[in-house]
Amino acid sequence: MTRDPSRAAVRAHSPTFSPLYRQIKDFLIRSLEEGEWGPGGAIPSEGELAARFNVSQGTVRKAIDEMASENMLVRRQGKGTFVATHSDPRSFYRFLRLVQDDGKAAQGVSDPFSCEVLAASPEVAAALGLALGDRVVCVKRVLRFKGEPVVFDQIFLVAELFNGLTLEGLRSGERSLYSLFESDFGVRMIHAEEHLRAVAADTESAGLLGVAVGDPLLRVERTAYTYGNKPVEWRLGLYCTRHHYYRNDLG
Repeated sequence: MTRDPSRAAVRAHSPTFSPLYRQIKDFLIRSLEEGEWGPGGAIPSEGELAARFNVSQGTVRKAIDEMASENMLVRRQGKGTFVATHSDPRSFYRFLRLVQDDGKAAQGVSDPFSCEVLAASPEVAAALGLALGDRVVCVKRVLRFKGEPVVFDQIFLVAELFNGLTLEGLRSGERSLYSLFESDFGVRMIHAEEHLRAVAADTESAGLLGVAVGDPLLRVERTAYTYGNKPVEWRLGLYCTRHHYYRNDLG
């Protein structure tokens, strides 16, 4: 049988098929991004959403299940489904995988000491999808556990999204940084990716973390994304693992 080459070409250039529940998920994410339902707020019931999109409740449920697994939504038995929020104490350190040697959870205290607007370096621009020299906000802080300095963070943020961020604002209250970004600037971190490597402490990090120059540190580069898979934060963290270790659950 002879193949019709034109049919193969049509197939090759056809749009990628997206399951119906994924299309509903995209609609819901767009509504979250546009602020139709704010962090911590309830979203309509599955029945209401099914009627709105003219699909079955099962299709809506599958979309919501996937969003819940990705920490965009939270189901509460008997109460409904809510937009996930960084203000929930259980999510304060969702992306922080550092654990004490004894395995016990410890409450970290953030100590920001610098906040300034800079021109994006090649490394920062590439991570945030910016042009070289675009404005970014650079925050430096030390994260302490039981008074001990454990993490030195340099955090780079897309400046246009964080206009008005100040050191005074960062120091006010006991909110996590992500909770502050969400409530004060409407930017919610949905997911993040990290790259790890071992490095030697330089003069600045050694002084801040109370180690000797040349001592080993864990370098953690994190890019955090908001709705629509948009990178909005790139942070370079130097971790002292003298009394802590990095833990990641696989499965």
